[in-house]
Amino acid sequence: MRGARARRDRVRCGQSCRAFSAGVAVEEHVQEMIFQMLDAFHAIFRQLEQLAKPAIALVDGAALGGGCELVAACDIVIASDRSRFGQPEIKLGVFPPVAAVLLPRVIGEKRARELILTGEIIDAVEAGKLGLCNHVVPSAHLEPKLVEVLGKLRELSGTSLAYARQSLDLGRGRSIDAALDEQENIYLHELMKTQDANEGVKAFMEKRKAI
Repeated sequence: MRGARARRDRVRCGQSCRAFSAGVAVEEHVQEMIFQMLDAFHAIFRQLEQLAKPAIALVDGAALGGGCELVAACDIVIASDRSRFGQPEIKLGVFPPVAAVLLPRVIGEKRARELILTGEIIDAVEAGKLGLCNHVVPSAHLEPKLVEVLGKLRELSGTSLAYARQSLDLGRGRSIDAALDEQENIYLHELMKTQDANEGVKAFMEKRKAI
């Protein structure tokens, strides 16, 4: 494969609902695990930025929290019409650092702020209109659409694609790595020291309403 590499991440959501990714487990947001979790999770996005080939997300189901951030980080997104997207972290008393960096770049400042600040979940059609998804198709058409997109990329020079991808990233003004450094500092050293953030995570784990 010269032009692209597709990575598919599908996990079970309950017994009947398929999900792309529901993100990081809430249990890993507690004080004793948050530093290690955030470092490992953000390493994924730093690696994605360094890829020499386009990253493609194939989404069938819910892409929430870290899953939605992963979608935002990919170059091309193909989603089924039953997929849903959102950043519900604010409802736990925290915020999504990667989304704070990437979503404004991908879907625009105002709508990104609304999704992050309200925790709103949107459907695939809305995600397509916003530019979070490149293609929205029925579930049965996901694989054929992927083959079509990969076919176009395979016809191109891998070297040229790598330079084009690098140029696009430079055009944004700041690297993900630099922006994430600032986000991590706020998240780890300020937000996670607040009572609201710790209570929100604890309440979710104990299946009760936050006090």
